[in-house]
Amino acid sequence: MDYRLLLSFLCCSALFMKPCCGQELKPGLTGMAPSKWITIKHTMSPGKIYRSQTGPSQKYTQEDCYIRAWIPIINKPNFAIVVGPHYRTEQLEFKSYGENPIQQLSSWNLRSMGIDVKSFFKVSSNAYLVVASNINKSGNLTGESANKVPLNYSFTSVFMKKKSERKEIGMGLMISQGDNLTVLPVFVLNYNSLSGKSGIEIALPKKIAYRMNLSTRDIIYLKSEASTKRYYTYGRDNQPTLFRLIDLDTGVQYNRQLNKLIGLEIFGGYRTNISNRLPTGIIPVRTSGLAASLELYIRPPFKSKK
Repeated sequence: MDYRLLLSFLCCSALFMKPCCGQELKPGLTGMAPSKWITIKHTMSPGKIYRSQTGPSQKYTQEDCYIRAWIPIINKPNFAIVVGPHYRTEQLEFKSYGENPIQQLSSWNLRSMGIDVKSFFKVSSNAYLVVASNINKSGNLTGESANKVPLNYSFTSVFMKKKSERKEIGMGLMISQGDNLTVLPVFVLNYNSLSGKSGIEIALPKKIAYRMNLSTRDIIYLKSEASTKRYYTYGRDNQPTLFRLIDLDTGVQYNRQLNKLIGLEIFGGYRTNISNRLPTGIIPVRTSGLAASLELYIRPPFKSKK
C-alpha cells in the first residue's frame, strides 16, 4: 500500500466534523458528539525508541498541543461558511538516562499552522453538500523561518443524504497536494440503533467508531482513528528532508458536556504506527505504544439567521 494515499485522505479530516453554525440541516444524527467551536487538545504517547547509526537505542515521549477555533463567515438556514485557523506544537522529549545520541530529535521545534474552510449547502429537505479545503505549513522551525516551509493543501467535496432519522450516507472526492497530487474517493456513514442509545460512525479511511450514549451529556466511543503528522526539516547539510508519522489510535474515548457551552473528551488506548519517514541517520526501533489525550472544547453560541 502507498501510504501517501492514506496521508492524503487524512488531510481532509476536518470535513467530517459537524458545523459550528446552526443551519437547519446539519451533518450528523441525534446522539452524536456536539459541534465544537474552540478546541484545545493535549496528547502524549510515551515509549518511542529511536537510535542513530552508531549510538544505542534511546527512549522518547511524543507530545503535542493543538488549538483550533471556528469562525462563522456566513450563517444562513440553507448555507453556511466557517473558517478555522489552527496551530500545533509538537516535540519528542528525551526520556532515557545518559547522553542523547540523537540531539536533533529532542531539539526540534516542530510547528504546524494553517486554516480550514468549510461550506455547507442545503440541496433538499434531506440532502446537503459539504465542501472543505485546507492550507497549512508544517515544519521544524529550529534555526529556520516558516518561509522555507512549503505549503500543503487539500480540497474535499462530499454529498450527504439522510435516508431516515437513523441513517445518513455520503460519498465524495478529495484532491490533495503534498508530496504529490492525489485524487481519491471519500465515504461517510452514520447509523443509529432503534433505541437511539448507540450508533456507528464511519468516515473512511479516517475513523470507525461505535458510540454508546450513557445520557444526554455522556458518550463513550470504542474507536479506531488515524492521524498523520508531516514536518519539513533540514539536515546538517541544510538539505530539505521530511519527518512523517502515520498512526492509528485504537481505544476508548469519553465525551462529557459539563454545561451548555463547555465539554471535555478523554481518550486512552494504543497507538499503532503505520508508517514513518525519518531524516537520514535516525533509525526507528519502537514506534507504537500507549497513547492518551485530554481535550477541552467550547460549543458554538451562534444561531442561524433567518
